[in-house]
Amino acid sequence: MNYRVKIFSKENERIRKALASYYSILEGKSKPRFKVLSYSKLNEKIKNAYDILKSCELCEHKCKVNRLDNKLGLCQLGDKMWISSYFTHFGEEPMISPSFTVFFMSCNFSCQYCQNWTISQRIEKGEFIEEKELAEIIDKHSDCKNVNFVGGSPTPQLPFILKTLSYLKADIPVVWNSNFFMSEKSMDLLKNTIDVYLTDFKYGNDKCAKRLSKIDNYLAIVKRNHLLAFKDSELIIRHLVLPNHFSCCTKPILDFIAENFRNRVVVNLMDQYRPEYMAREYPDINRALTREEFNKVVEYAEKLGLNFIT
Repeated sequence: MNYRVKIFSKENERIRKALASYYSILEGKSKPRFKVLSYSKLNEKIKNAYDILKSCELCEHKCKVNRLDNKLGLCQLGDKMWISSYFTHFGEEPMISPSFTVFFMSCNFSCQYCQNWTISQRIEKGEFIEEKELAEIIDKHSDCKNVNFVGGSPTPQLPFILKTLSYLKADIPVVWNSNFFMSEKSMDLLKNTIDVYLTDFKYGNDKCAKRLSKIDNYLAIVKRNHLLAFKDSELIIRHLVLPNHFSCCTKPILDFIAENFRNRVVVNLMDQYRPEYMAREYPDINRALTREEFNKVVEYAEKLGLNFIT
């Protein structure tokens, strides 16, 4: 089935406007950005990405281990691409669903409530896959609205993803689904290759980020990367609303979006939080979100005039 046949006639016009380039690709009016890049430019990005692996600083942990010599940093990934699974995903945002989703092993965060913790914390064994093989698999699913690189986190596997793109034949949009803890070098490598940045904006302060995801200097890095991504391409910003975190996290995140992007990005306010993994050990997040808490978030987003979905 060609899932692109239905071109969103019922979707909100503000959403279409915020994702105009993405819709243009789906409608066959333009090509994905990685296809517009010259062969030499994409190969240059691939070379530079592999060079970074010699002293890895793809993410802001900047472990600087030589992954090409199979030395392991925080993500515990070496010189090969490791995936958990790939499939046609019908559960993503309506404008990108169904999405051919590739779940990569490992993560550069340690979220204490992670719903994919067997992937992110490498409990699963995972599967090694060559870039050309993954490209062939994606090509066979090019009837999907996009290929969606997620995890875990795709950032530690950026060189292999770029190489995969070099083998792709299909004109399929690329979604970069990430916690946005990339280094500036990674942001530069992603520039002009990503059609939609699907971001995960978790916290509105560094204290919560450190306590719940074991991350330092979270806010400055993630804000910077959102601003860089907005200059480069189109954005869907996810925010998983946590119980008891409206004032410290949700409100400042929505304020930042309103101040910098207004309704030029799509915001997905997510109410499906549930206490997974280690969450029971944290009193503030050891329960599900209440309807009253989520309604408060929706009302605030409406007040700010955000272009949001729920």
